[in-house]
Amino acid sequence: MRPPYPPSPERSAELRRRFAEEARSERPDLSTLCLLVGAVADGALDEAGMDAAQVELDRLAGLLPYRPGQPRAWAVALRELLGDRMGFHGAPADYQRLESSLLHEVLVRRRGLPILLSVVWMEVARRAGAPVYGVALPGHFVVGFGPDEGQVLADPFDGGRVLTGADAELLVAGATGTHLDPSMLRPADPLDVVLRILNNVRAWAAARPERSDVALWAVELSLLLPSHPARLRYERARLLVGRGDFLGGAVELEAYAEVVGAVDEGAAERVRGEAHAARAMLN
Repeated sequence: MRPPYPPSPERSAELRRRFAEEARSERPDLSTLCLLVGAVADGALDEAGMDAAQVELDRLAGLLPYRPGQPRAWAVALRELLGDRMGFHGAPADYQRLESSLLHEVLVRRRGLPILLSVVWMEVARRAGAPVYGVALPGHFVVGFGPDEGQVLADPFDGGRVLTGADAELLVAGATGTHLDPSMLRPADPLDVVLRILNNVRAWAAARPERSDVALWAVELSLLLPSHPARLRYERARLLVGRGDFLGGAVELEAYAEVVGAVDEGAAERVRGEAHAARAMLN
């Protein structure tokens, strides 16, 4: 198996327990959740490594000017520090690497997907007292500073470039072919950010059938979030079957069929058929 290598089953179980606990806390911590995702993916990330990542975020925050001012001044200060001085940015090739979705790797490589680079921006800015939040534009995650009426957007993937309204329109049009809707500019909830990160991991793994192990842990972490698409249970069941756990997959398929049956009996029957076929593989 190519690196990153997963942790031991015992370590993985403990990390998942902590992930679920943090996700259900009163105020889930985004950096903690992202580092727990990284630790599930990469067995080399131990407690010292997770602490070091948090220390690095603290260190970067300490390099920002004290209270630079209005939202635009915060955005410019972050761009100058993280983009210009520290070299955090993204490139098309980063979409081909699992490490681009792992916070501890992004902090070392200073490269990553838009959403992970945005996590770095948000966590550094938050520690420095900035009015910062994530903005989940369709197909391209960015960060926002300030209230609605004075909102300033920046694109960490492009080194923190401060966006004009036309820039944001172009990003949305390029991703969806539609116009920018004001609802797209709302602050993203931390748990929605984590789910989107895990969706990216699942998409990466879906293009690489030999990495169904990655797809499985990404689905299983998603299922630990308080709110998640019910269809993820079906995806997990299919992955279990594909990985040779026919009994476990069949049980999951049957459980999902019970859920689906409440709204679509035809779909439930099709899922039960899949469960039957999985059980037949045991013979």
